[in-house]
Amino acid sequence: MRDFHKPGRSAVMALNGLCATSHPLAAQAAIDILQRGGNAMDAALAGAVLLGAAEPAMTGLGGDCFALVSPAGGDDVIAVNGSGRAPAAASAAALRTEGHDSVPVAAASAVTIPGAVDAFCTMSERWGRLGLADSLAPAIRLMEDGIPVAPRVAFDWAEAQDRLQGAARSHYLNKGAVPRTGDVFRLPGNAEVLRRIAAQGRDGFYGGEVAEDMCTALTAAGGVHRLEDFAATACTIGDPISGSYKGRDLLEHPPNGQGVTAHLLLNILSHFDLASMDPFGAQRAHIEAEAAKLAYDARNRFLADPDHMTRLEHLQSPETAARLAELINPARAMVSPEKLSEEVHRETIYITVVDRDRMAVSLIYSIFNSFGSGIASEKFGILFQNRGAGFSLQEGHPNELAGGKRPMHTIIPAILMEQGRVTMPFGVMGGQYQPNGHARVLTNMIDFGMDPQAALDAPRSFTENGKLKLERGYDEEVFAALAELGHDIEVPSAPIGGAQAIMIHENGVLEGASDPRKDGCAIGY
Repeated sequence: MRDFHKPGRSAVMALNGLCATSHPLAAQAAIDILQRGGNAMDAALAGAVLLGAAEPAMTGLGGDCFALVSPAGGDDVIAVNGSGRAPAAASAAALRTEGHDSVPVAAASAVTIPGAVDAFCTMSERWGRLGLADSLAPAIRLMEDGIPVAPRVAFDWAEAQDRLQGAARSHYLNKGAVPRTGDVFRLPGNAEVLRRIAAQGRDGFYGGEVAEDMCTALTAAGGVHRLEDFAATACTIGDPISGSYKGRDLLEHPPNGQGVTAHLLLNILSHFDLASMDPFGAQRAHIEAEAAKLAYDARNRFLADPDHMTRLEHLQSPETAARLAELINPARAMVSPEKLSEEVHRETIYITVVDRDRMAVSLIYSIFNSFGSGIASEKFGILFQNRGAGFSLQEGHPNELAGGKRPMHTIIPAILMEQGRVTMPFGVMGGQYQPNGHARVLTNMIDFGMDPQAALDAPRSFTENGKLKLERGYDEEVFAALAELGHDIEVPSAPIGGAQAIMIHENGVLEGASDPRKDGCAIGY
C-alpha cells in the first residue's frame, strides 16, 4: 500500500470492464465502447486508433502493431503480428553500395509497409462484436474536432519537431508551430482514411487513392515501394512463446518481436537472490544492468524475422541463461557488448482492455522513432514508421535487410499467467527498454511484493550504448555506488518508458494501473 502522505496513484478497481492506456481520452473511448455493448477487442481498437491523434509522435496509421488476445470463456492466448515487411525491391547491398553502414532513419529506405491497419481489420472481424466502423468512430470524430495537447505529448513534440520533413510539417504542426500544452490538434486527412477503412475494410487503406498517396510520397523520397507491396500486406496469427519466473508464466510475442529477450533476462536474474536486495538500491540495479547487457547482446546477434532465425531455442534455454549469469561480477560492471541492431527508440503506445466476460487484449502500436521517418503522404497525412531501421546491414546477419522481410521489432505486448489462468495483461513502452521493463515490473511484483501500480511507479534504470541511465527517482547514494562499480551514469532527458497493466483477481475484480510517466490513466466501470 502506498504512503498516502506522498503524491501517487491509487489502483483503479472495477467489475464490468477496465482500460489502461497512456491518454485519458483513449481510455474513455474504450470504456464508452464497452458500455455500448462492445467487447475488449472493439474497445482496444477504438482506443489504439485514437492514440494516433492524441500522441502522434508515438503512433499512427503508418505504423505496426502486435497483440496478445485471450478470448472470453477461457485462458487461451493468441499472438497477432501486425508488423509490416520491407518492400520487395529493398536491398541491404544497395545501401552498402551507397556508403551506409546502417539504415538511415529519416529516409524512405527505413520505411517498411505499415502493418497495423491490416491487423486491426483482421482482429475486429475475428474477435470484435460491434464491427470496425464502431471502433473507428471515436477517432474519426476527435481527429476532425481536435484533441487538446496533453503535457507529456507537448514535451515529446518539442523534442522531436526537427524530425518532421516535407508534407509532414503541414500535417503535424499548427501553421508551422509546435503545438503546446492545451493547443488543439486535428488530423482531418487521417479521419478521411478511417472513414474509408470503416466502409471498405483493409482495401480502403492498402488500395485505391490512399495507397497511391502513400506510394507516391515514398517514391518521391527515394523509396522502392510499389502498390503491390501495400496490397500484399497481411498480419500473422499464431501462438505466443512462454517463459517461467518463480512459478509465473510470462507470455510474449515470438520473433520478429523481442519478447524472448525478456525471458532470457528473467532466466539470468533467477540465478541471483533479488529478494534480499533493496529494490531501490545500487546492487539490484547493477545486477539487472549486467544481465540486460548479456540478454540484449544475444538478441542483437540472433533475433530476426522467424523465417530467417535459427537460434530461438538457444535464447530460451536455461543452460544459456546459466552460462551468461556466470559472467556477471556482482562487484564490477562489464564493458557493454557490441551493438549490432542499428537503431534505438522510445516511441510507442500501449493499451490493455479487459471486459465483463474476461476477454483480455494486450496491444502495442508504434511508428518506431518519434514521428517515425518524419515522412508523410501529401494528401492524407499518413506518417510513415521507420521500422526498417531495425534491420542490420551486416552481410549474412539473420536480421540483414532484404525485400519482403520483417525487421527485428522492439514492441512487445505481454500477458502474465498463474497456474494456467490469465492474470495480468501488461506492457511497457520505451523501445529497447521493453524486455528490461517487463523484467523490472515482474521482479518488482514477485520479488519485492509490489502491487501493479507501485511496480509501475518505481524508479527505473536501463543500460544502453555504454551508459547506465538512471531516473531521478533514485537517491544520490545509489548514483555514487553505481559509479563506484564502474557504470557510466546518465540521467535521461525523458523518463524511461511508460507502462499499463490490468490485474484480474480470482474474485472477478479488475485492478488497473497506469504509469505516471505518461498522460494516461486506468478507467473502469
